Amino acid sequence: MSDPWEGKLEKIDDFRWRIPKSYKPGMRVPGMVYADEKLLKDIKKDKALEQIANVAFLPGIVNASLAMPDCHWGYGFPIGGVAATDIEEGGVISPGGVGFDINCGVRMLKTDLTYEDINDKIEKLVYGLFSDVPSGIGSKGDIRVSVKEEREILLKGSKWAVEKGYGIADDLECTEEYGAIEGADPQTVSDRAYERGKAQSGTLGSGNHFLEIQVIDQLYNQEACDVLGLDLGQISIMIHSGSRGLGYQICDDYTKSMVHCLNKYGINVPDRQLACAPVNSQEGRAYLSAMKCAANYAWANRQCLMFLTRKVFEKVLGSSWQKMGMFLIYDVAHNIAKIEKHLIGGKEKTLCVHRKGATRAFAPGHPALPERYKKIGQPVIIPGDMGRNSYLLVGTQKAMEETFGSTCHGAGRVKSRTEATRTINVDSLLKELNSKGIIVKASGRGTIAEEAPQAYKNVNDVVDVVHNAGISKRVCRMRPLGVIKG
Repeated sequence: MSDPWEGKLEKIDDFRWRIPKSYKPGMRVPGMVYADEKLLKDIKKDKALEQIANVAFLPGIVNASLAMPDCHWGYGFPIGGVAATDIEEGGVISPGGVGFDINCGVRMLKTDLTYEDINDKIEKLVYGLFSDVPSGIGSKGDIRVSVKEEREILLKGSKWAVEKGYGIADDLECTEEYGAIEGADPQTVSDRAYERGKAQSGTLGSGNHFLEIQVIDQLYNQEACDVLGLDLGQISIMIHSGSRGLGYQICDDYTKSMVHCLNKYGINVPDRQLACAPVNSQEGRAYLSAMKCAANYAWANRQCLMFLTRKVFEKVLGSSWQKMGMFLIYDVAHNIAKIEKHLIGGKEKTLCVHRKGATRAFAPGHPALPERYKKIGQPVIIPGDMGRNSYLLVGTQKAMEETFGSTCHGAGRVKSRTEATRTINVDSLLKELNSKGIIVKASGRGTIAEEAPQAYKNVNDVVDVVHNAGISKRVCRMRPLGVIKG
């Protein structure tokens, strides 16, 4: 495939590239791409770089339109895109800068179990999780809620789940925003969105969502591992899910309604998928409130999924989850817009930070972090594909200075779902994974093809870039043992 990108790229160093403001009249800031030569070749193969340049048109955007090394073409913003707008300077919020699966995110649990403890029970655990954790498109869970409770979830997030007995207070402390972002207003959510979300609490969802049993196979930062209580051979679990049909519908509602804001507020963007409104406008505030509702719903969802996971481990291994040390390391969002304070040109500014397929990576000492992580920085969870590694990293001061405290979110696709389904033999893939000691269960064979390792960049390359660029630092690496795909 020839490279669609024909614009100029200026090499800053081995891990950063600039799209100059001069590339397109109307760009307010340059584009900045975090990648090495190898990953840049993949990024050039779709329209992601063009989208990075387009995002630079947004009113109020500061510093640069950023792209992480897992960057690929998305709706409006590229997936892997980060942009911050200055609210006092007419900064806008764009639903395309958050994405359809609002607060799609991942949480990581540690355990006191070792590989030897569960080696002969992995298959039983995988089948138990597949049986007891609903997955797939439109999957409906056992955790049913009334209309009144659904509104509570949108306000309380993970706290609602903990109050219902689906976790402990410690889980909230180890969740971004403590599991609920303030300012959610259920009145800004459509009836259709409510309808789509009411039976989906505690469900995994489809596509790249997963539940994975892993073993730690490499340590990089002993100090951080000691703080986190992690060691070689230890079993960990990752849960990747989002706001399901509720978040999708909220995005759909607001991307359509916000198009009229372009004329109303005299906003000029080269792509209608970048429809946006000033954060301080009626439309901007309404979307932000609805987005926060979906974010809280997603945190509650992942909390419920963790509860179901703990129950399966109890059932299969015959011990309480507390005795097995199944405690939450952290839960991070990677499709969200946040109102945050950052230093811009030496002055503290209140910004609307869009992270679409990007993870918050706050530095040691940041006031938003729980006390236990102030010394090492925010845990950053980067899942790979089901045939390769996943990583735990921590945020850095350099990320605060360069990327509004942001880093990558995963491996990033190189094949569309359609192309993957067309080109990948599922039987051969399952055989290959099995030969590596990886057991996979999915709701359909199509999902396995779509999520094949060949459909993704190598997460090891992606993590190398963010580590070497200094915007997050490796702590440990995990390899998959058992995978449940939605």
